[in-house]
Amino acid sequence: MEPIQISYFSDILCVWAYIAQIRLDELVTVFQDQVAIAYHFVPVFGNTHEKLESRWREKGGLKGYSNHVLEAAQKFDHIVVNPEIWTAVTPPSSLSCHLFLQAIQLLEIKGIIPKSEKTFERAVWSFREAFFTKLANIGDRAVQFALAEELGLPIAALEQQIDSGEAYALLSSDLELVKEHAVTVSPTLIFNEGRQQLKGNVGYRVIEANIRELLHNPPEEQSWC
Repeated sequence: MEPIQISYFSDILCVWAYIAQIRLDELVTVFQDQVAIAYHFVPVFGNTHEKLESRWREKGGLKGYSNHVLEAAQKFDHIVVNPEIWTAVTPPSSLSCHLFLQAIQLLEIKGIIPKSEKTFERAVWSFREAFFTKLANIGDRAVQFALAEELGLPIAALEQQIDSGEAYALLSSDLELVKEHAVTVSPTLIFNEGRQQLKGNVGYRVIEANIRELLHNPPEEQSWC
């Protein structure tokens, strides 16, 4: 049986995606070759100043949003969030980071780095952790290269993916998929050829139940219920 294809959309600056990473890891551990996850980015924080300063103006602005993030994080023991999140450092946009991460993804696609080492997934976690725990401005290219060096990535090859425009093309493809599936929430899981979507802070058991239903009732044998 072919693995269930899952499209996973997230924003690198989203605390809910940071929280949800453990669920995604568990999904891969439990189902292994029964699922195949395609990672995509949705620019929920494409313009952080517009999103946080304007939309949160009546709720305390950046400080209000920082408190919101801290309150959300307190409910989960598996993550750490710096008390000064969003107030001490405010990356202007997640798009720069998404572009850089997709340059890393291209290195895997081209076989420049082995996909078996899951470097792209490790990089996504490393960037999120750097922001939420160390207040690193992961939208800054110098910070991105520093994190890439820590991961042992070939810097010249990364620069080439960006300078050639190929990373931009991959980012554009993600933005088209965001429009096609009307993705507005981070994280969002899409499977069953787009017929099923799970959005936001969805518990692991809910995700697992949907996967098991598809395994026992494949698309060509849809359950009446």
